[in-house]
Amino acid sequence: MSKKSRTKSSKTSSGSPTAKKKALKTRASIPAKPAKTPRTPASKSAVTLAKPGSHRAASKQLNSSKSVSPPAKAKSGLAEGQKAPSFRLPRDGGDVVTLADYAGQKLVLFFYPRADTPGCTREAIDFTRLAGAFAAAGTAVLGVSADPLKAQEKFRDKHKLGIPLISDETHQMLEAYGAWGEKSMYGKSFLGILRTTILVGADGKLARIWRNVRVDGHADEVLEAARSL
Repeated sequence: MSKKSRTKSSKTSSGSPTAKKKALKTRASIPAKPAKTPRTPASKSAVTLAKPGSHRAASKQLNSSKSVSPPAKAKSGLAEGQKAPSFRLPRDGGDVVTLADYAGQKLVLFFYPRADTPGCTREAIDFTRLAGAFAAAGTAVLGVSADPLKAQEKFRDKHKLGIPLISDETHQMLEAYGAWGEKSMYGKSFLGILRTTILVGADGKLARIWRNVRVDGHADEVLEAARSL
């Protein structure tokens, strides 16, 4: 066969309908390449949420919420109108003081956290300053804390206090009058004396109760309440 005949024969075979069908089948059997998935803004935002800084900020918020402590709470359910709980405790100078010693007269009991601390000192000085006015109103005044007698006497002498100071180291009286309970400082909870003042009427019943006392002007307020009984 001549060269021209072979060329003509190949062109004729490739252009036949049968050859075209075979070519289409071959192309269809080849799998197409998967298209690339474009990155969307949502994926970027997900990365942003996963940054370490955001987790640290969330932890700070949780910690700060946990550090918020509730107000100081007393264990006693003592309320105005109830009979004053009895007590018998030592006072500065070595004597013993009881509730019965003040039968038939009004009595102020102010409970303070610790002798010779700034707030307690101002409060004791204020009650000393008004001691004469309380006496004129037929009202005795006693200061109460858990300090030992030596600390109470040193406190009395240093600031020239003119009111008896009671030592309740066992906390029995403090608990009975609701002046002992849970406190908080710097995010930590502990048990201690809650600054409290009680006004006992001449009938031996609780006439007024002041909880979580603020020192400034407090003694004057108690005096007015005693005068009004």
